[in-house]
Amino acid sequence: MTAVDTNVVVRLLTGDDPKEAAAARSLFASGPIWIAKTVLLETGWVLRSLYGYDENTVHDALARLLGLTNVYTEDEPSAANALALMVQGIELADAMHLSSRPAGAVFVSFDRSFVRRATRAGIGKVSDPPA
Repeated sequence: MTAVDTNVVVRLLTGDDPKEAAAARSLFASGPIWIAKTVLLETGWVLRSLYGYDENTVHDALARLLGLTNVYTEDEPSAANALALMVQGIELADAMHLSSRPAGAVFVSFDRSFVRRATRAGIGKVSDPPA
């Protein structure tokens, strides 16, 4: 199994550097690939910040990536849940935070917009900090 860095994933998804993109495709075709949750988060940030992808395009790219039969990710259930939350309007980082919390834990944020989006998405135990 080969664990990959963000730059390898970005080259695979964007193809912006033909030589590196070809190497990334070859690597992904060579056997099992493991991707850390931090790599997924950083990939989302790079695609939005440097490539101008919107959240839907980030979601679609990551969903295709994680849908490859030879790709495995750290804590696959929470990564899959985070992708599902993205469809409901929660951005990737917040979705990963929510889906990675321990079962039953309350998630508290000063970001009221995020709390409202999470509540509208049916996520339980998300709130503003107590006054």
